[in-house]
Parts: sequence; structure tokens; C-alpha cells
Amino acid sequence: MGNNDKRYLPEGKQVMMGNIAMSEGALAAGLNFFGGYPITPSTEVIEHLARRMPEVGGVCMQMEDELASINAVMGASLVGAKAMTATSGPGFSLMVETISMAACLEIPFVFCDVQRNGPGTGFVTEPHHNDLGLMRFAGNGEFGVIALAPMNCQELFDLTITAFNFAEIYRCPVFIVSDAYLGHLHEPLFIPSKEEIIEKVIPRELPSDLTHKFTYFDNKTNSYVIPKPPIMGTDYVPLMFLHQAHNSAGMSSQREALPFTKMLTDKLKTNIDKISLTEEYKMDDAEIIIISYGLPVRTSYRAVDIARKEGIKVGIFRLITLWPFPDEKVKDVVKEAKAIIVPELNYTGIVAEQVERVTKLEIPIIKIPKICDFHHPDDILKVIREVAK
Repeated sequence: MGNNDKRYLPEGKQVMMGNIAMSEGALAAGLNFFGGYPITPSTEVIEHLARRMPEVGGVCMQMEDELASINAVMGASLVGAKAMTATSGPGFSLMVETISMAACLEIPFVFCDVQRNGPGTGFVTEPHHNDLGLMRFAGNGEFGVIALAPMNCQELFDLTITAFNFAEIYRCPVFIVSDAYLGHLHEPLFIPSKEEIIEKVIPRELPSDLTHKFTYFDNKTNSYVIPKPPIMGTDYVPLMFLHQAHNSAGMSSQREALPFTKMLTDKLKTNIDKISLTEEYKMDDAEIIIISYGLPVRTSYRAVDIARKEGIKVGIFRLITLWPFPDEKVKDVVKEAKAIIVPELNYTGIVAEQVERVTKLEIPIIKIPKICDFHHPDDILKVIREVAK
């Protein structure tokens, strides 16, 4: 067995690659099992964890392919391990059937997608936020997921801890939205103390109430109650474990299909205020609003600072949680906007479409697409100036 103290890095500043920062965040969150298969640009994750997991008494298992990887992650989570995988777009595509099954059975896990260019094989070392739609609809059927979008190495560490906590609380797939550039950045980050991390982390524990094994609606509180995840090999397991519509005891029937599907989505929607993480920058009097996430936000700050010096009232509304999309927050933020600018590392504007859905028809929405490239502040500043004329 490993030394659990080795799970926590020494407190203080370190320079770290993005993929490594995410891996260390997972260890700090209590990762016990990593199942994966090497794929550029996520390979450093499994390489690093292959060394680190034995040190902390955990298991890093390279499977024969992505299908085996995600199934191993589900099995590990079912027996009480905090489990995750990391891959890129082609590997993600192979995993969606099992992700759907895990969502159906409310098995918690974390999934880091270090996105690369697509479709097909694409340019394997270049970023392309083309998997966001696949994250939202990660399998057959209807169910909710959580997706968190870090923008630097510090957040790859911090938000990975948040991702594991969300997985424990809401028992759904939780995605870390990374990409080829973010995963390979080397940046300084601050490692909190072991005590701070332990205080923040939600552990995997058996519940005191063994009555309900799956989420149920409590008519007294008019809200969903999400029990702690079941752990095979204990008394806290469902009577039935079928990946079909079922009640809170696991008993399956067709009449459960509608309330069951409603539960899988609404258990997140009804907690949107807790799940939805956002940040604002110079938004107090903003007339032009940039809505973005991940790496494009970083260049947006520079563009906004320059535009402000020119007297242009522009600000940034940053999405940290992408799914579930914070409809009401965005709707409120943009209600008086003269224009909305959405820089994304994709062509179609996957998040821009969500912004458009909740925005008044008369407010223009300008997309700034990039693929295999990084937005320059001038790209965004040019659009800001054009809109401000």
C-alpha cells in the first residue's frame, strides 16, 4: 500500500504542465482508480498517474482500448473507488455507450477530455473545442451532465477537485473541458496545504440511511434527494441493478420512464445555482458583453482592457460551468446588452447557440471562431471596435 501523505504535494508555488496539474488535482480529490488508454494530447495524464497512483495505494490501469477503459472506471466506482479517465475526441467517441449506462445507474466518475482537432483523426496536437456537444449528449437517451472549463493550470488543479465533489454530490458524469494547448501549458500554480484540501474534498462514504439507493423526489420538501452512491460488496446496494428506467430501489418498469428521465435532468437543473460557476470582469456598466470560457477568455481580458482605455464599455461574462447551461444567469446578464461577442475554439459556436437561445432577438450575437489556433487580443478588439461604432 502507498503512503497517503504522498497524495498531497508540498504546499506552495510550483511550475507544472496542464495535464500534470489536472492529474495532481485528481489525486488531491481522492482519486483511487484511473483507467485509460494513451492518446495525444492527453497521454501525459496516464504516464504521470502510472507513477503516482502506486505511491498513494491507488491503481492506474492501462486498458487495451478506450472501451475497456471506461468500463473499468465504472466498475471501480461501483466498488467505492473515486475513479476517472482522460482521453481526447476519438477516444471519447468510443466511450459514450458506457457513459450513458453510468448516467442511468447514477455512477459517479470524472472524465477529462483534452480536446484536439476533428472530425476524424484531425491534427492531434492542435486545440479544437469540438467535443462540447458530445459532452452534453454523451450517449443514447436523455440525462444531465456537468462540464467545467478551466482556463489555466491553477484551475486545472482546483476545478478537478470541484469535479470530483460534484460527481459525489450529483451522481452524474462530470467533464473537465481541456484541450491540446491548455493541457500542455507550463505555468505556475499554488498548491494549498494538505489540511485545506482535506477540508474541501467530499469523501466516498457509506450513508447512514440505507433506504434509498437512487435519487428520488421528496414530496415533503418538493425537491430531489440524491443519496450517496451505492458500493458493491456492502449492504448498500440496490435490489436490482438494471440500466433501465427504475425507481429509487432499482426496480424497473416502463411507467417509470418519464419520471426517471425527468429526474436524471432535473436533479441538476434544480441545483443550477450551486452547480453553475461564473465570473464577471468589468461588467458593472458594460454595454458590449463578451461571453466565453477556457482559453479564449484569457485573450479577452487584454482586449477589454484596451477597449476600456478607448472609452468603450465592454465586459466579460465568463462561463466556468458550461453544462448545465446557466440559462437564467445569461438571460439576466445580457438583457440590456447592445451586442454580445462569443469567441470560441470551434466554428459553429456551440456555446454561442446557447447564448442565442436565451437572448432577445434584437441583440446581435457575433461569433469569433478559431480552430487549431489561439485568439489574439486584436481579433477580439477588432470586433469590439466594429460593434461600438
